[in-house]
Amino acid sequence: MDRVIYVGMTAAKHTMSQLASVAQNLSNIQTVAYKADVHVFKAIPASGPGNPTREYVVNAKVGTDFSPGTIEHTGNPTDLAIVGPGWFTVKMADGSEAYTRNGNFKISANGVVQTTNGLSVVGVDGGPITLPLHTEVSFGRDGTITSVPSGNQPSGVTVLGKIKLVNPPEDQVVKGADNFIRLKNGQNASADASVRLMSGSLEASNVNAIEAMINMIDLGRQFDMQMKLLQTADANASKASVLLNING
Repeated sequence: MDRVIYVGMTAAKHTMSQLASVAQNLSNIQTVAYKADVHVFKAIPASGPGNPTREYVVNAKVGTDFSPGTIEHTGNPTDLAIVGPGWFTVKMADGSEAYTRNGNFKISANGVVQTTNGLSVVGVDGGPITLPLHTEVSFGRDGTITSVPSGNQPSGVTVLGKIKLVNPPEDQVVKGADNFIRLKNGQNASADASVRLMSGSLEASNVNAIEAMINMIDLGRQFDMQMKLLQTADANASKASVLLNING
């Protein structure tokens, strides 16, 4: 009977883990370019005496849905969305590189292109991108940044740099708790000239609210069923103890 209780307990434990993941996805439905977490469960046959009719549940894989979200026009020239596969490169506080599709960028008081939380966007030369003040900046589809001096009589177009755009294979990257993507081997990805972006737009989260809500309801029912299994197993164990005491 203890084996039945353990099977029900492991199933309930991993169902709660998946419920937490779905709740996390729903809470980020408005987060720019958020990529949904995906839990994959696996059934493992329970070993031991008796017929092999029971199975344990294990959380075999916690993955990420890298499918793109819809592109929404904002009109802000520093809002960038990647069209198709690819990632922006940012410099983390520890000096390492990380990758994101969140192109909601800003220009700091010193002219540095940054994310909304202050991380510098990396250029193809590996350093931060610094823009001169009092200029009109535009971003090309390949990530090239050009500027025209502000005023009624602009003197010419100047190439200021180029954003480092990368496109590593999905099976070689992993999403961290901070929602940034990194290579599993800890190395830096190489720039990919084929990645294209769109200025004045942002990519929305790829979380489908309706599917997530249905999934949450389904998981809640599964959890209730697993709790009933535990209660039934406990009741059967109590009745068996009473019968054993009577026979004794």
